[in-house]
Amino acid sequence: MPSPPDATRPGDGCFVHEMPEVRVVFGAGTLDRVAGEAVLLGSSVLLIAGRRQDPSADRVAAALAERCAGRIDGVAEHVPARIADGAVGRVRQTGADAVVSLGGGSAVGRAKAIARETGIPILAVPTTCAGSEMTPIWGRPEAGRKATGRDRRVLPRTVVYDPELTLGLAPGLAAASGMNALAHAIEAAYPPDASPVTRLLSAESVAALTTALPRIVRDPDDLGVRLAVTNLRGADGRCTTALTRIVRDPDDPGVRRRAPYCAWPAGSVLGATTMELHHKLAHILWGTYSLPHAGTHNALLPQTAAFNAPAASGALASVARAVGGPDVGGIGPALFDLARATGAPTSLSQLGLSAAVMVDVVRQVLDAGIIDPRPLEPDAVAESLRDAVDGHRPGDFAGAEPGQW
Repeated sequence: MPSPPDATRPGDGCFVHEMPEVRVVFGAGTLDRVAGEAVLLGSSVLLIAGRRQDPSADRVAAALAERCAGRIDGVAEHVPARIADGAVGRVRQTGADAVVSLGGGSAVGRAKAIARETGIPILAVPTTCAGSEMTPIWGRPEAGRKATGRDRRVLPRTVVYDPELTLGLAPGLAAASGMNALAHAIEAAYPPDASPVTRLLSAESVAALTTALPRIVRDPDDLGVRLAVTNLRGADGRCTTALTRIVRDPDDPGVRRRAPYCAWPAGSVLGATTMELHHKLAHILWGTYSLPHAGTHNALLPQTAAFNAPAASGALASVARAVGGPDVGGIGPALFDLARATGAPTSLSQLGLSAAVMVDVVRQVLDAGIIDPRPLEPDAVAESLRDAVDGHRPGDFAGAEPGQW
C-alpha cells in the first residue's frame, strides 16, 4: 500500500482532516494531490470529469499515468439509467478498482452509481458547492420519478477540496450552487433526528454562505481567506467532531475558499439527517418535470423555509441569526433577497414549471409520507408552492416593495 502524501506544512492554509468514514484534503493547489490520494484507494483508477473540467482532468490523468484505467467525460443531471449503466459497464470493462469524480453533483452522482453497483471506493473532487460528495445519498430517475436512497457504499472515501477549481465557475453558477448548499444546511436544522452538533454545523454553514455568496458574485476571482481547525467538545470533555472555522481577517477579504468549505458541513449534515418537505418537493419537481437541480433548490428554499419557520422556531433560531434576520420569520425573506442579489432563480416559472401542474405536485407531496415539523395541509402546501412558482417574496403583500439584501 503506498504511503499517504506528505502532510501540508502548517500555516499555508491547507490541511488534512480524518473522519471515521471520509478523509478530507483541503487547500489551494490540492488538485496535485489527487493522484497520490487515489492510489491509496485502488491500483487502477477510472476518472469521471465533465468536459468543462478537461484541463484539470488532464493533469490528474497525467499524474496517475499507467494507473489511469480510462476516462468518462459524459455527465448529466440526476444520472439517467443509461448514463449509470454505461459507467458501471466501463468499470467492468477496464477492471478499475477505484473511481475519481471531478466536477459538480452530476460527476459525483455518476461515481455513486458505480459504487452502489460495484462497491469500489470514490475519491471526489468537487468544483461546485453541491455538497453531495459528503453524503451517502444516491438518486436516479425511475418511471418519471426521482428515486433516492442511502447507502454507505456511495459515500466517497476521500474528498479533495481545491478552491482554485471554483475560479472557473461563472458567478451565477457559483451562486446557484451555493444556494443549493444552503438548502442542505437549513433543512438539516429541524428534522427529528437532528442533534446539537448537526444544528451547530448547519448554522455555521449558513453564516459562511450568506457572507460569501454576494462577495463571490461581486469579485469572482478572489481566493484568499484564512482557515483554522477548532475542536468542538461535548459536555463530557471528549472531542465529538472537528469543524473547520473561517478566521475572518479584515485585511484579507477573499472569499473563494469559503465556498467549498461551506459545502462540506452542509453536505455532512444533510447526510446525517432525514430529508423533509424541501428536498422531497425538489425530488418531485426534478423527477416528474425535469427541472434543473440547483435552480429548483434556489426557487423553493425561501418558501419552504418560511413555511416551516413557525413550527420549528427553536431549531431555526441559530439559522435566523446566521442570515441576519430579526427572528425566524425573517429567514424566508432574507433567503429570497440573497437569491435575488446573487442572480440565483427565485421562481419556478422561470425554470419552466407551469402553475397548471400544482394540483399534481401537491398530490405527490401528500402521498409521499413526508415527516415535517408543520402539518402538510393541502391548502398551505399549495399556497407555498404557488409563491415559489410566481417568485413572491415571503411575507410580501401584492404591491409591496421588495426588501433589500
